[in-house]
Amino acid sequence: MLKDRYSYIAIFSYDDDGISIEFPDLPGCCPCADKDHTDTAIKNAKEALGLHIWGMESDEEVIPLPTSIQDMVFEKNQVPVLIEVFMPPIRERINSKIVQN
Repeated sequence: MLKDRYSYIAIFSYDDDGISIEFPDLPGCCPCADKDHTDTAIKNAKEALGLHIWGMESDEEVIPLPTSIQDMVFEKNQVPVLIEVFMPPIRERINSKIVQN
């Protein structure tokens, strides 16, 4: 059975050329944003997380449990951000696009 909500810690790395985002529990889910645009980075992280989870669900992959923030280590330029997605509207939007094409 598919879950409706997923929450994962994203690591926002603030560098001179922008904000790179990594989800340690979800390799390959690596959105980014322009420097000094944390609000855009959060939006991009939510979108990337939803698409990544949808892809894993579609491929019937095991979706890992999130790592506890206490078990993570961060660099000086990194900030942990909890990203949550609500999957039903994401699934509906993607599936309706697939049907229309």
